[in-house]
Amino acid sequence: MATPEKLEQLAAQLKKLSESLAAEEPSQLAAPRAKRVRQIITEAYDRLRKVMEDLDPIKHPGFVFDPSNPNVAGRIVGITMIAQDRKPLANVERFYGSGVYAIYYKGNFPAYAKITKREHPIYVGKADPADQAAKTAMEQGDRLSNRLNDHRKNIAKATTTLRLEDFEYRAIVVQTGWQTSAEDYLIHLFKPIWNSEVGICYGFGKHGDDPGTRANLRSPWDTLHPGRDWAHRDPKMKDAKPEKRIVEEISQHLAKYPPLGSIDEILRQFLEEMRAVS
Repeated sequence: MATPEKLEQLAAQLKKLSESLAAEEPSQLAAPRAKRVRQIITEAYDRLRKVMEDLDPIKHPGFVFDPSNPNVAGRIVGITMIAQDRKPLANVERFYGSGVYAIYYKGNFPAYAKITKREHPIYVGKADPADQAAKTAMEQGDRLSNRLNDHRKNIAKATTTLRLEDFEYRAIVVQTGWQTSAEDYLIHLFKPIWNSEVGICYGFGKHGDDPGTRANLRSPWDTLHPGRDWAHRDPKMKDAKPEKRIVEEISQHLAKYPPLGSIDEILRQFLEEMRAVS
């Protein structure tokens, strides 16, 4: 253990080193070397900060709750959305506002047996405001209800595999800027099988493409749920994945990440993650 005198000597040497560093001209360094120097200084700073905390007789709390922290705000918005009532996707009224939403399945499509009629969404998303500076729901425009209605229309086209009456949604209008962090949290929490971030049955949120404009592959969602004309118009268009593989990947994913079946399970997961944040 270092003596008080030794610590004071080391602190004095550190002061001289910092003064020497400040006297140099770091802007003259080439980019790769400057990056290495920054890394070294960052590592040293982290160690010194720990030493300063150990020297302070009053301990740091470790976590300060900051509602403006996107990591925290996204979780709060996400769990607040979960507290909303589920409504039928077949009947989405127009309303002002942008925000986040979740879509739920309660039908009998075999590949979705593990999530049907549960509190685990098949897809989550966001709708950005019409004006990024919008302060009110009216200024945001009817972006959230429009997005839900777009999804309603797409599902309604997949008549051979899906029924619109088997879908419900939750949605919440949020202050401009928080929708992205909320969507990120919901995707992290549920890993929904229709979300492109999961990489399995992606393509649900995709807008129509003209097959003649560029080379394209049919999305797994359109392979599993045919009905959208633009995804099947070109007979030469190939599937990004064969149907059998999509179904297998869904099964493997749901086995690896068991769906959350109840609100209580979701709340427990939320509380555990909030403790981890702290």
